[in-house]
Amino acid sequence: MNTVFGVFGDPIAHSKSPDMHNAAFRELGMECTYHAFRVSPENLKDALLGAKAMGFGGVNLTVPLKQEALKIVDADPLAEGIGAVNTVDFKDGMVGYNTDGLGAKRSLEEKGVKIKNSNVLIVGAGGASRAIAFQFAKDGADITIANRTEEKAIELAAGVSEVGNAKGSGLGNLKQLIADNDILINCTTLGMHPKTEGTIATAEDMHPNLTVFDIVYNPLETTLLKEAKKAGAKAVTGEMMLVYQGAEAFKIWTGVEPPIDVMKKAVLEGF
Repeated sequence: MNTVFGVFGDPIAHSKSPDMHNAAFRELGMECTYHAFRVSPENLKDALLGAKAMGFGGVNLTVPLKQEALKIVDADPLAEGIGAVNTVDFKDGMVGYNTDGLGAKRSLEEKGVKIKNSNVLIVGAGGASRAIAFQFAKDGADITIANRTEEKAIELAAGVSEVGNAKGSGLGNLKQLIADNDILINCTTLGMHPKTEGTIATAEDMHPNLTVFDIVYNPLETTLLKEAKKAGAKAVTGEMMLVYQGAEAFKIWTGVEPPIDVMKKAVLEGF
């Protein structure tokens, strides 16, 4: 019998998760399929209950559902601390996890970027931002969270401060914040398909010793990363965060180690 998995979000048509997970299932000879479903926050509870009732193996959650899910599922301690869920498993009720932070960490480390003792500026204060901020603070980085709504950034930083060093800021002094940091991470949807012209910063805002990581992966090279290259900064694309967080979810659902290379190839084939 075929087991169904999926990703819920809105928008969702851009998602590469079905390509990635289905390639892994085929490689391993598993009778499983993975699909994308457009789900709004107000319908998330019904969608999760329906997926469980229909025998889904598990689901991923993306924008704008990660924080809303906390009200619905039983979150593990890490997801509870982060305040966001990106993976739900149905084996024992509805249990929520967060694999985003680990995905981001592995993406940077494979490019030779050290997180410990680095100064990291995260723009945005949504679910992915929360996960990365908690993970990197735990790993010894000094975190600054900048957000259009400054109060939201300050609130998030206060939570992150329970595990490491963090502060919140508005976006009014973004250029100075970039100058003061080693790593810039875009955790907003600015620059994501189809509105690809958007960017949180331009080349004149950056410096050559900066690493710029954009978690947006469609398009693969965002306007932000093009600007980073103009500035001589290191540009890190977002597809491996997708791959690594997906690999962690795959293991949670199936107990099987997925083929990372196959997953990466499936993601990149769409570009």
